Amino acid sequence: MPILTTWIRSLKLKTISLFVLATAICLTAVSCAGGNSNSSTQTSGIDPALVVDYIHTVAESDRTAYTKHVVNRLKTLEGQDKPNGVVPAEATEAWQDANGIPLPAQMFRLGAELASEQGAFTYGLISPWFINDAQAPRGEFEEVGMQSVIDSGEPYKDYREIAGQQYYSAIYPDVAIAEACVTCHNDHPIHKERYPDKIFELGDVMGGVVVNLPLEGT
Repeated sequence: MPILTTWIRSLKLKTISLFVLATAICLTAVSCAGGNSNSSTQTSGIDPALVVDYIHTVAESDRTAYTKHVVNRLKTLEGQDKPNGVVPAEATEAWQDANGIPLPAQMFRLGAELASEQGAFTYGLISPWFINDAQAPRGEFEEVGMQSVIDSGEPYKDYREIAGQQYYSAIYPDVAIAEACVTCHNDHPIHKERYPDKIFELGDVMGGVVVNLPLEGT
């Protein structure tokens, strides 16, 4: 499908650009040598908090554009007709089997998979109201950080260690910016079964976007 091919090509170009940026910055990023007697000494360079902000801005902007200018223009969303749709296509979770296009969260995950292949950084979605089990908050950082984001609506950032490697990580609020986001989650059978009392509305924090930036020399 031309529209999907074009968008994936765009994702690849943006992922490569972010990879180059993150690789260059990792060489000079501020690091925190936990447990070291010289932990108060930091290498000068670009603040990793700024780097994860850059990554999040690009990734989230791409998903927002896809949601507003592609999915919102389709005539069908998960089998339901959209009165204002103008493009004869469907956005559906089973897009590979139904000859449709991915939902916004799935497109976001496709971009995240491309980014992880490069190894310079990772990003993804988590939520306490997860439908996909892989998106459940895991570990103290994600559990504490996700709750903080829900309570405050502000990003949560800190250093953490993953598999022996030190990272600077951030969790950003994942806000329902379009009716498609709300409808897909509220009407999903797994959501109805697991969280029958949770009804999302536009503007709600539905979860978090996690960005992990590896730090060199730690």
